Amino acid sequence: MPYAQFISLSVPDGGSGKASTLASAHRAISSVGSREVHAWLALGERVFSQEEKPLHLKMMPSFPGDLLDPKKSHGDLLVQITGTSATAVRDASDRVLNELSCEVIWCVEGSRPDNRSEGGVGLSRNPFHFTEGYGNPAAEDEIYRRAIVQDGSGEPQWAVGGSYQVVRIVRLAVEFWERDPVSEQERILGRRRDGQWLDGTPATDRADFSTDPHGKLTSLDSHVRRAAPDPGSPPPMVRRSYNYHRPPDDQGVIFSCFQRDLRKGFEEVQRRLRGEAMEKYTLTTGGGYFFVPPPGDAWVYALSRNQD
Repeated sequence: MPYAQFISLSVPDGGSGKASTLASAHRAISSVGSREVHAWLALGERVFSQEEKPLHLKMMPSFPGDLLDPKKSHGDLLVQITGTSATAVRDASDRVLNELSCEVIWCVEGSRPDNRSEGGVGLSRNPFHFTEGYGNPAAEDEIYRRAIVQDGSGEPQWAVGGSYQVVRIVRLAVEFWERDPVSEQERILGRRRDGQWLDGTPATDRADFSTDPHGKLTSLDSHVRRAAPDPGSPPPMVRRSYNYHRPPDDQGVIFSCFQRDLRKGFEEVQRRLRGEAMEKYTLTTGGGYFFVPPPGDAWVYALSRNQD
């Protein structure tokens, strides 16, 4: 869906207060689903005891180059609502918040211009005018393999079927970017604006960087080459990002990704991106790490029992 709100909330301290709030939040989220609106809940590390916490969940660290604003970062609960229109999303958000006695820590609205699906992959246009979404899997079994926690992974049993969600509010220096010619922008990103690879490989296919070991066609410090140096073995995560614009001049991307293992997914990619050519155009100012519980309400009862 092309419109979204990300709402970070704080939960009252105390075991019974947390358990009650989680149950209320689950009910509120479950009540707004429709053809026009989808909603889900994700949990921050502070709502868990040490015994029940997902294995890799922690407060999102500040990576080199970040400038995290405490007013835009972290949270106990993340409510994400997506919809077919901005009005539908706002109405659903209001209904959810009216049912919860939680303080809003931060909230950001986003949209996906040129939102569409090609070959089962969701695409859109980011503020730098490039097509976003290529590299995500189309097949459900591959999405499951990359994003969903599976049995036998060492995670608490209640968490099996859930997913780690990373949200990053990334401000983009759009005016600075647009001073560069399109050819330089494409060199920095490592793809054409329409998604085609710089060596002519179609956007939907995987490039072969082994034929370009010195980066003559696709620069070694380009975004795509740093993020996925071997396109045949893509990072084990699934991305779904939105553009945001806060007048007059704060605009960028709400980067969101899902994975079964934070270290092998987002954090490994983030480590490789250090020193990329695009870093001077981006500044991460907020977001957080969260865990999306599995479908159904069994997780609510499991966590409530542990907090009684």
